[in-house]
Amino acid sequence: MKKLTILSGAGISAESGIKTFRDGDGLWENHRVEDVASPEGWRKNPELVLDFYNERRRQLHEVHPNKAHFLLAELEKYFDVQIITQNIDDLHERAGSTKVLHLHGELFKSCSERNKNQIFDQKEDIKLGNLAPDGHQLRPFIVWFGEEVPAMTEALEMTSHADIFLVIGTSLQVYPAAGLVHEINDSCFLIVINPNETDFGYGKRAVVLKETATKGMQILFDKLLDMQ
Repeated sequence: MKKLTILSGAGISAESGIKTFRDGDGLWENHRVEDVASPEGWRKNPELVLDFYNERRRQLHEVHPNKAHFLLAELEKYFDVQIITQNIDDLHERAGSTKVLHLHGELFKSCSERNKNQIFDQKEDIKLGNLAPDGHQLRPFIVWFGEEVPAMTEALEMTSHADIFLVIGTSLQVYPAAGLVHEINDSCFLIVINPNETDFGYGKRAVVLKETATKGMQILFDKLLDMQ
């Protein structure tokens, strides 16, 4: 069974109604990204950061996977599918995908602000004063700008062994995730689904579908089955 590795980005979740911080003016729900998605923002105003992610978490309870999520899950019948996602939602899992690696954390989890290896399920709001067992404040289990991305080692391993590498819903502007496309082996088949220009550079050759995630997956699905 061929290995199909997928790198998914905000574009696939946007079709389920989840806004992205890169829409237009660079603000995320009217907040500067630095204020709500950085260690400096957390130290400056943890209550603002908690409120911001509490709202995102509440929204996540209200949205649902879309056709693109379900088609990716369906591919597990035909390929060894591994999804590397930049998204912090659980829509891939809810659609039925079983191998999902979250590069940037998960909205339905929290951790100790002192020790990010202390991880907890978190479906409800986090408030100031909610403490981890180590006595420190709970924070969202999110990799903020300026923080290390611990899952990159596993992502690199998955990427290097892919027979087919599918990029969907991302313009490859956020590093280190964007660098994964340069780690595919020479025989790997590269496919990109994104309505905007995608910078995969370094002379990489790819089949590019300039479509939304849902429409692109509907076009691509049967063609992928021919590549088993």
